[in-house]
Amino acid sequence: MKLLFLGDVMGRAGRAAIASELPRLRAAWKLDFVVVNGENATSGAGLSGDHAKLILDAGADVVTLGDHAFDQKDMMQFIQSEPRIIRPVNYAKTAPGLGYRIFDAPGGRKVLVAQVLGQVFMKRAFDDPFSAIEGVLNKHRLGGLVQATIVDVHCEATSEKMALGHWCDGKASLVVGTHTHVPTADAQILPGGTAHLSDAGMCGDYNSVIGMDKAEPLRRFVTGMSKGRFEPAKGEATLSGAYVETDDRTGLATRIEMVRHGGRLAQSGPGPV
Repeated sequence: MKLLFLGDVMGRAGRAAIASELPRLRAAWKLDFVVVNGENATSGAGLSGDHAKLILDAGADVVTLGDHAFDQKDMMQFIQSEPRIIRPVNYAKTAPGLGYRIFDAPGGRKVLVAQVLGQVFMKRAFDDPFSAIEGVLNKHRLGGLVQATIVDVHCEATSEKMALGHWCDGKASLVVGTHTHVPTADAQILPGGTAHLSDAGMCGDYNSVIGMDKAEPLRRFVTGMSKGRFEPAKGEATLSGAYVETDDRTGLATRIEMVRHGGRLAQSGPGPV
């Protein structure tokens, strides 16, 4: 199976890049399944129902959220009517929506998509991510009724993302980090056959400070004082993430490539073909 995961969509620039480029990439790379993290797509904080529809209409099969899952209040209702939106499995137990689901893919195949929140350096304490994701993966074994499993690890520390990758090794097709908006260069297939990338980066304008217009973050770093709100940068966005190929029999990865499409971080090479 050919899978694409794209990192945090950041504001209007990220939405525009998804809308214009994802349909073309889906056709050109003959993708079977696409997951997009959309938790910063609306003004850099959360995801609205309308913007979720835009990402889904552009070709995403599933949209994952994160610690800002419900910053846009209409998502509280929208997620209950749209099964293709996934919030973290270890979020508050009373939160609407689900932390994982099994989806249909071409050829009668099934794909499990799950998201888990980390604990290190996060603003609030979430339930243990290791036991939370272990329960999901043990219940839905890779290579059985599920032909591929994608786990979005949404957390701050690369050490925690790497640890969760090894924790899931052999039980998932892809474990990929989100949240920091800074892409890492460690795409690899772990010993047990799971593709891993510590952070997918963002789908946003990289002429910025993690997707935000530079002026206000720089002011706060230099002076310690704020003058206004953070606003998403509006220049041309780069789509960042991971392209993975899997063995349908085992569900394990046979290939992983980092994706840097368009904008300032565009790859000089040809990308997945």
